[in-house]
Amino acid sequence: MTNQTLTKRTVSPYRYDVVGSYLRTQALKDARKALEAGEITQEELRAVEDQEIISLIKKQEQVGLKAVTDGEFRRSWWHLDFFWGLKGISFHVPNHGYFFHGEETRPGTVIVTGKISGENHPFVADYKFTRAHTSEGIEVKQTIPAPAQLLVELLSPDNRATVDEFYASVEDLVADITQAYKQVISDLYAAGARVIQFDDCTWGVLVAPLPKGFIADTQGTTDEKEVRNELKKLYLATNNAVFEGLPEDLAVTTHVCRGNYHSTWAASGGYEDVADALFGEEQVDAYYLEYDSDRSGGFEPLKHIENKKVVLGLITSKSGVLENRQDVIDRIHEATTYVPLDDLCLSTQCGFASTEEGNILTEEEQWQKIAFVKSIAEEVWGA
Repeated sequence: MTNQTLTKRTVSPYRYDVVGSYLRTQALKDARKALEAGEITQEELRAVEDQEIISLIKKQEQVGLKAVTDGEFRRSWWHLDFFWGLKGISFHVPNHGYFFHGEETRPGTVIVTGKISGENHPFVADYKFTRAHTSEGIEVKQTIPAPAQLLVELLSPDNRATVDEFYASVEDLVADITQAYKQVISDLYAAGARVIQFDDCTWGVLVAPLPKGFIADTQGTTDEKEVRNELKKLYLATNNAVFEGLPEDLAVTTHVCRGNYHSTWAASGGYEDVADALFGEEQVDAYYLEYDSDRSGGFEPLKHIENKKVVLGLITSKSGVLENRQDVIDRIHEATTYVPLDDLCLSTQCGFASTEEGNILTEEEQWQKIAFVKSIAEEVWGA
């Protein structure tokens, strides 16, 4: 199946890739429990995290990944930890968690406690550590939640009151979110980051029936189509305000999925209703797209993408069972109806542990999944 005329990928995204989070190791789980019990200090936990991240980096290099992450080992959540690293935002325990299919997550959110800004974000030091322990010639991909994801979190009905204490309008809030993100990105870039992946569930939720009271400021309409269109505009403007004007040699990618918690999901629906904005107008270089089940629909919405890379998330991270190899290969070629094969790559549909609970599979199965992605990419593209 290899086509020798295909371009060799020398910058992210590579032909085979992962979204970024990994199952927490037993040593890391034990250390976190010890911290909660008051048996070790935060500094001692940090030392355990350091060693487990170094080990993870080496494993990623050994399996042949060309871009590695810290596995999000220092985080409890894929998104909230970044948010509360910003000034003016604090962690908050609400009355309930996020509602997934058949399961409610552990409760957690963030609230506004002051004007939002991005100086001295802890993720910058985390990036420097990962970069310092990664081999020369291997890329370090920094994953952070998309700006629109923060906006949705803060404008939820339960959190909106804290926003109104400090911001007169959503426009003012978006302006500060934009500047805060640009500050963090600037600091990451100065530290050497050349690939930033913006993880974004807002689009994945927007394709599904909208929950009642999903977000404020939708011009008072109750028509779901009109609400959806207003939200598309808001999410697009919020993300693009951050993406515009970034350094040309910084690869800006985004990952879109429909929720990933303990092998469950939050939303279901194809990309059709958001394709015009997400694929047609968002200013990113590549899309990591969930495509591991029929919940994501077909490939036709990809027709809106021009001159951008698409990483097909055809391999599920929610289960340790390997997919049928030929089915995956056939689907890759099916996608070429809308995107040239040379612009396609392959990955898992999401991370293996979007929260520290992790998905329901073993570490061995996790690495088998990655090897599976790599072997298919080598067959299809010569990788």
